[in-house]
Amino acid sequence: MVMNFYKIAFKTGLCGQAKYGQNYYDFGEGGLVFTAPKQVFESPNSDMPSVGNLLLIHPDFFLSYPLARKIKDYGYFSYAANEALHLSEKEKETVLSIFKIMNDELSSRIDDFSQDVMIAQIELLLNYCNRYYKRQFITRKAHSNNLLNQLDDYLNQYFATEQPLHQGIPSVQNIAVAMNVSPNYLSDMLRNLVGFNAQQYIQNKVLEKAKEILTTSNCTIAEIAYQLGFEHPQSFSRLFKNKVNMSPVEFRASFN
Repeated sequence: MVMNFYKIAFKTGLCGQAKYGQNYYDFGEGGLVFTAPKQVFESPNSDMPSVGNLLLIHPDFFLSYPLARKIKDYGYFSYAANEALHLSEKEKETVLSIFKIMNDELSSRIDDFSQDVMIAQIELLLNYCNRYYKRQFITRKAHSNNLLNQLDDYLNQYFATEQPLHQGIPSVQNIAVAMNVSPNYLSDMLRNLVGFNAQQYIQNKVLEKAKEILTTSNCTIAEIAYQLGFEHPQSFSRLFKNKVNMSPVEFRASFN
């Protein structure tokens, strides 16, 4: 299915697997899943009834409210379904209480304040989920560290070959696909784990490799730039200077 709505689904019971893109997510543990308009998903492949709460919001509902722009900042609407938010019992109580307020509001007589109240509750729910995702990155640190190790292995293998020369610097999108995670989830995980987003993490790896080549070879700056995947040597020199506070030539000279 493809819907024109933002979807927030809170599964509190067993309901089999749901297909999201090319992957499946097992809702056996329950969890909170977010999808944005135009994303593809498939209903769970189980005869067991779904248990939980489902909120569908048309983008036009936000028009004239700051949330119309701000909702794009909630990155978890672009997470894959296997990156669902798993809640503690206390967190479930909070989320369910917000769902109840919204349900009561929708069941009541509509007045001049109905939309304001609903927008406020939606934003409250989204902000709580921001907090809970940050907690999940910490409490599931073993899983996050495993992804970090996978990322390091991928980048080390990539720069150990001639791939950068032919394919350029790896993009966040390509790395996320290779690791079977969404780009936003990868960046948010890294930001919480090491303080850098995915793009910054890749740049740091590029600079580490550049320093290694500068201090162990006689390659020219242009040759190093092409080896690392830069299309133009000037771009490499500019990035190096901005991050290391000295040019590649100056770094090599100071090391020697």
